[in-house]
Amino acid sequence: MDLKTASALRRLRLVSVPEAISWLLLIVCIVLKNTTSFNAVPVMGWVHGISFILYVVFLLDAWNRTKWPFTRAALVFALSIVPTGGFFADRMLRREAEAQVIAARARKESVVNA
Repeated sequence: MDLKTASALRRLRLVSVPEAISWLLLIVCIVLKNTTSFNAVPVMGWVHGISFILYVVFLLDAWNRTKWPFTRAALVFALSIVPTGGFFADRMLRREAEAQVIAARARKESVVNA
């Protein structure tokens, strides 16, 4: 894996957890708005919107660099729609990045000719 691909995956991982947290906080704010006089939905909606846009932009960059099949990219996108999906996306991307690092080190040490 080259440096730009690793950076694209890292950016996607770094934005996936805050996107999931902002989604959960937005849901809490919606519930609070409907049950109390507290209304933070405009602020949290804006925060979540920005984090979601960043997630999609970084997903497209990672998809372009990693050459994932469409189904893989669609799965990572679908995880952004589920309120806790960003946590699962982070875990999945971390495992993939670790596997790529292990494979790159093995190739470098000529253990595996791939």
